Amino acid sequence: MRELRSARGWSQSRLAGELCRAAGRATVTRETVSRWETGKISCPDPYWLRHLAAVLEVPLQVLENEKLDRRRFLTDLAATSIAPIVASDLIHAGFSARLQGRRPDIDEWHGKLAAYGTDYMALGAAEIQKRLTVDLLVLQQQLDRPELWQVSAKLATLFGKTFPGSDGSKAVDWYRTAATAADRSEDDQARVWVRGRATIALGYEGASLGVAESFARQALAISDRPSLGRLNAVMGLAHVAAIRGDRSTALDLLTEGRRIFDTVGSEEQTSDYAVPEWRMNVFTSLLHARLGDEAHAVEAQGVAGSLLPPSLPRFATHLELHRGLMLARAGDRTGGVQYAHAAMDRLPPEKHSLTLRLLVTEVERAAGVTL
Repeated sequence: MRELRSARGWSQSRLAGELCRAAGRATVTRETVSRWETGKISCPDPYWLRHLAAVLEVPLQVLENEKLDRRRFLTDLAATSIAPIVASDLIHAGFSARLQGRRPDIDEWHGKLAAYGTDYMALGAAEIQKRLTVDLLVLQQQLDRPELWQVSAKLATLFGKTFPGSDGSKAVDWYRTAATAADRSEDDQARVWVRGRATIALGYEGASLGVAESFARQALAISDRPSLGRLNAVMGLAHVAAIRGDRSTALDLLTEGRRIFDTVGSEEQTSDYAVPEWRMNVFTSLLHARLGDEAHAVEAQGVAGSLLPPSLPRFATHLELHRGLMLARAGDRTGGVQYAHAAMDRLPPEKHSLTLRLLVTEVERAAGVTL
């Protein structure tokens, strides 16, 4: 476990705090982590293993393998956690390298792109990362046509969205890489989409607001044509304004976003490359919760909940966390935090995401709670 913490730059206290936050139970301390590392107490029991897997965004199977002894457990845990970081650096460094073997054609790549868009909505980040790492390593050898730069830009955006790390810096690096790849595609709609997706990801999470605003401004300057990319940019910018306390700008941007949505809203319900009615209302719900507008937030939550496919429980948890934020901001601080933690407890830990954990942190911050 010491190797794991070194790879992530986490202290024993940081790991303990992340576990407590994920579980909603402040029963793991720095001393507990120290005893795990030194072997003075056994490795975490199944309850904590599930939350450890969620916090570290590693497959639960690695931690549940009964055949692993303590040394093997620590080795596998460190290797699994370090792998995405190493893979990320290798993909960057190896972009001009050559791989041998059959080269998928453009139709196959578009098929993969569509499949990733759907799988992202339901699968855990760790599984998506593993598959994306392999495909990006192959794709980088075929970037001799603008169409493939477009595919690589969208896959790189998704890779950034699923990358672990609470500071968001690695995700931002990948969003910038994706924007550069999109520029190579010579397709303005791809250029807008990548920047817009980065904007809504960061704005919704409340992370790197200056970067989010920069991506949005770039997207809006590239094209004024209504598109899903422009919609994402506008809605992400609305969240930036709401977090900064600029209510008037946030509401003006929401109005513009709704106007764009009425033109380009998606019929597809379960793809990261789509914005159907339920997803637009998830964006709207959090925006109104951040603005303290309970009536409109509840209205958006009702619409989103009624249309949300039952196969997407992670997004139902988003709505629950919005309600927790509303409670905390309305003065029920204890109730808001408890509501948020209960919502996370109902969602299997392997489906937890960085975005959800950041929303829980926002609820806690609104309630004045620190772990």
